[in-house]
Amino acid sequence: MKELQVIVKADVQGSVEAVRQSLEKLGNSEVRVNVIHGGVGAINESDVMLATASNAIIVGFNVRPDPVAEENAKQNGVEMRLYRVIYDCIADVQSAMKGMLAPKVREIQLGRAECREVYKISSVGTVIGAHVMSGKILRSAQIRVVRDGIVITEDQISSLRRFKDDVKEVAEGYDCGICLEKFNDVKAGDILEAFQMEEYREE
Repeated sequence: MKELQVIVKADVQGSVEAVRQSLEKLGNSEVRVNVIHGGVGAINESDVMLATASNAIIVGFNVRPDPVAEENAKQNGVEMRLYRVIYDCIADVQSAMKGMLAPKVREIQLGRAECREVYKISSVGTVIGAHVMSGKILRSAQIRVVRDGIVITEDQISSLRRFKDDVKEVAEGYDCGICLEKFNDVKAGDILEAFQMEEYREE
């Protein structure tokens, strides 16, 4: 009997339990899903250490890894699967049980910016004064707003500015003004992750 070891992290305890119960029901005659740890909050270093020691995959629901955990996971070859929808998570783990854990769409991380200030401008709306910490922010990117390791929302950029100029991208080390299409409750200290989804064919 093979076992697929899974660590579950989610934004709230109810989600941890829902994901745990759903995954543990997936077992068949050849493979059993074993949730070895469940917890609330960002994926951290101890989660990655546990995954490394027990050869587990980490499933995150509405959460993100902290930078140390992300680096350790890369170094140790720990697989982290991050989801916003429980159904997607279950479908992927079912695939993993068949030995084919490979998405047809993957996320390309572009850059991270920190919200330093928020301005309310009557003619424009909410403008996020941000500093690009790594990579770059593209006007065409999708944005994930992360607060204390928890995903608050995902949105599109409606405008990206350097001083008064509309720009297509802003590189690491520079400040910029970002407006999001729908979400306007960004707070100072929030992290904005820019990403794109791309389809690909398996070799």
